[in-house]
Amino acid sequence: MTTDLDRLRGEIRSLAEKHARGDIRDKEFEPALAERTVGLYRALVERRLEQGESILAEHHVVFSHTRLTESMLREPEQTAVSFFATDKRLWRVRSPLRAGLPPLADDAGGAQLDSTPYDRIESLETRRRVRSGEVGVGLGLIAVAVAFQNWLSVTGPLLMLLGALGVLHGLLLPTRWVEVRIRGAAPEEPMAVHALRKKSGRRLLKVVRGKARVR
Repeated sequence: MTTDLDRLRGEIRSLAEKHARGDIRDKEFEPALAERTVGLYRALVERRLEQGESILAEHHVVFSHTRLTESMLREPEQTAVSFFATDKRLWRVRSPLRAGLPPLADDAGGAQLDSTPYDRIESLETRRRVRSGEVGVGLGLIAVAVAFQNWLSVTGPLLMLLGALGVLHGLLLPTRWVEVRIRGAAPEEPMAVHALRKKSGRRLLKVVRGKARVR
């Protein structure tokens, strides 16, 4: 018997094969893949819901990160994180996204699924961090403009301006996220909800605050 998981994984494989052959363009492939991947994560959660439990809100984020030991020419590692708030608990799906491999969210792909009941959530804490990457790039542009000012009479001031804007953006608009502190869990491993400017993120946190009765 074919399940929703089997169907969605089949569609994802088919999309990946068509893209590899050049039968589908990037601008068509990426949204189609994202839609089916989110559907796959939702199906993973739905098959574990208790009778009468339903999803009230969901929020999806993709993180990119390059390790210092890796070449900057390689594509950065990515991790997809999806949150699903039901009327009973908060679910989280985490799955690494690897270049050239379809995101099937199976055991071989390293997908992880966990959840916590609302009565175990003790607080939601907002965290902030300076965008050090943007600050570093901005300072680098300023350094280049100063070091080669005799040769960059036209582009030098532009580089300096762009660098200064990058530094200001990194300092004045830090990255924000909300840590979901869980009673009895290791303090260094909270659930972290990023991309708070997205409507879906605000909706998810509103549901969690109401159900867990925390601020």
